[in-house]
Amino acid sequence: MKPALLPAASLLALAIAAPAWAQQVDGDGGALEDIIVTAQKRDQRIVDVPVNVTAWSGDSLQRMGITQMNELSAFVPGLNIQEQSANNPGFVIRGITSDSGSAQEAARVTVYYNGVDVSRSRGSYFDLFDIQRVEVVKGPQATLFGTAAAIGAVSVIPNPVGDDVSGEIRGALGNFNQRMIAGHANIANEMLGLRVAFAWKKRDGVVENIAGGTPNGTVEQDDLNGQDQRGVRVSLKLDPEGPVRADLVYSYDGQRNPGTSFKSGTLNPYGGDTSPYSFAELGGSPYSKQVLGMEKLGLRRDVHDLNFTARYTPDDSPWSTVHIFGYREFNSLEVFDADGTGAWFLEFAEDARGSQFSHESRVNYEGERFRAFAGFNWFWEQGTQRVPFSTEEGTYIQCVLRVIPNVPCVDSNGVVTAAQATAMLTGGALQAIPYSSVYQNGGENELVSVFADASFDVTPWLELTAGGRLLWEVRRSSYFSDQPKSVLSQALIPGGISLLPFAGTNGQIFTARQTNNAFLPRFNALVRFSEGLNGYATVSKGRRSPVVQLNAEDTAGGPVAKRTDIPAETVWNYEGGVKASLGAFGGSLGIFYQTYDNFQVSVIEDGQAVTRNAGSATNFGVEAEANWRPSGYISLFANGAWINAKIDEKEANGQFGGNRFRLQPEWQAAAGADFRMPLGNDLSAFITPTLTYRSKIYFEVPNSEAISQGPVALVNLRAGFEGQGGRWQVTGFVSNLFDREYLIDAGNTGGSFGTPTFIRGNPRLGGVELAFRF
Repeated sequence: MKPALLPAASLLALAIAAPAWAQQVDGDGGALEDIIVTAQKRDQRIVDVPVNVTAWSGDSLQRMGITQMNELSAFVPGLNIQEQSANNPGFVIRGITSDSGSAQEAARVTVYYNGVDVSRSRGSYFDLFDIQRVEVVKGPQATLFGTAAAIGAVSVIPNPVGDDVSGEIRGALGNFNQRMIAGHANIANEMLGLRVAFAWKKRDGVVENIAGGTPNGTVEQDDLNGQDQRGVRVSLKLDPEGPVRADLVYSYDGQRNPGTSFKSGTLNPYGGDTSPYSFAELGGSPYSKQVLGMEKLGLRRDVHDLNFTARYTPDDSPWSTVHIFGYREFNSLEVFDADGTGAWFLEFAEDARGSQFSHESRVNYEGERFRAFAGFNWFWEQGTQRVPFSTEEGTYIQCVLRVIPNVPCVDSNGVVTAAQATAMLTGGALQAIPYSSVYQNGGENELVSVFADASFDVTPWLELTAGGRLLWEVRRSSYFSDQPKSVLSQALIPGGISLLPFAGTNGQIFTARQTNNAFLPRFNALVRFSEGLNGYATVSKGRRSPVVQLNAEDTAGGPVAKRTDIPAETVWNYEGGVKASLGAFGGSLGIFYQTYDNFQVSVIEDGQAVTRNAGSATNFGVEAEANWRPSGYISLFANGAWINAKIDEKEANGQFGGNRFRLQPEWQAAAGADFRMPLGNDLSAFITPTLTYRSKIYFEVPNSEAISQGPVALVNLRAGFEGQGGRWQVTGFVSNLFDREYLIDAGNTGGSFGTPTFIRGNPRLGGVELAFRF
């Protein structure tokens, strides 16, 4: 049997259909209790939703130790979340990636938090603490989640304020100096309530950084790929007797992480090698604080979110209304070493800022045979992405152009020999020439849409649904760039050149504007074969907004705006499958086929990420999930996906033709178990092993074998004891049990300068966690 087929065979061996482990389990027997989702803006069992939905409850996430987005994605077929850093997450659904930091571009994958779109890449990451459930809806869902849901949505619903007095506190210690404390307190009655939840996680870097202790004279840095994450959420409720309930939620998410290990795959550190799994020497810039904004490599990020939701649900009436107001702002500064060496060569920062307002009003109708909702949405956002650059002129010129024979950028011993270039080119008059530049893109987007969706039971066994969203959009882009002439280049080339290969704007801010509109429909059918066994079929259209891509171009008369209009990417999704909730077994099996026009790809050209039109693309896949509870003490789950996502191999698609979508494995699978054993005296033991697998992925388009990662299988384990009905718990945990070496990204900014960099995944992490509940 081929290795790539092993996960699928294991999945089918466990259960022939398909997490419903996300479904809560009945503590008295083997039956599963369906988790209730709101993917279609009303409470439904997953089995009754005629689209592909995966849902995990907060309790299930806690049992598996999942507290971060990238950990979640390994357990959702068709979802992959890459986290270079909290500032640069990549959300991938069925091969479609949403990770661009440019303020001029729109997201493809919607990230919803508390019912509000928070998809802007640099503001979309947040910690998963005190969560009620996570719903992942696959396929274009513009009617349900707005225009960013071109291919699906990840919806996170935190725990609301309850009607009691309760709480929890958790603490953990582990290797790499792991420390964690998290918890919540709920103080409420039926009318008024307050819930406060928080989490703080800190861990030393897992990649040793020797910068500052070598003859290269680099700046002393912290170890890389560490964590310093903090979050808090304050929720208030007003629920007087009657049909009105109001919830106000403030959330904060922040990071003070050390630098990301963009380690060079071609230039080794002092006394080391180019393996991404050994020590690194990322030296940064001696002018980092003045030019880049922070003294050391690392991330400083703050996200504030305010959400107000008012519901009107009169008793004994099929009508209800919901009004959701949202405000979100983020401010992130990440300083990174893009060349991945001890050379003062490619030292960058990204200073991203943004804010958004949104409002949605919706009217719902819930009858016996007819169900519908309709409403309108207004969404406004503005943001900037500012990228300062620092280098030493001679080092840069020698590493890029090799103007001095027999002087490498970095020699075989890891000595930065290019640092001698300035002295050699100036006859010893100058030892170093600092150089800096900056560019900034901006975007302001306003969108107004109206939507409606209706379901009708044609017969007791057939439900038909139709819906659509009509939208009007205004997109504004801006661009500024300051690219001074290099001092050394003026001695080598008449007039000189700027070091980065793009034009400045001579103090000007270029702007551009575009308006567009679209209609995005969906059609669903649900067939009820029997109680707990349904079939479904769906056809839907998705769209990623056009891009008004703006930068600068040099001409004889000076710099001018260079505008490139990337047309809207559209996708048609055709899908069908079956869902089951039959006593101790639950699951689903779905097959989809998608066709794309004007497929947008993000590539790095000359140090800048830009969007290109790759033409047409096709995606075909199968997704399956299974959950079985053979007894009251054992729960088993498995899921998997086969996704064949490629840009069509046509001459019109140029260099992109025939390439697989980036960050999407062909095969993906996960399996796990939860064993609970009573020990007497109100004491029980538990063990929760999980296994995740993904096949080969390419990190960039066009695909390159050198910029890829082969198959990866990871085993995680949690085990411990709990007592007094779960009031206390002691847990030992370990992730990546067998210390598997694997990459989470490759290529990056350094790749466009001939020095691709590689980011390793986390090694084995383990520790002990204590929890107390009241």
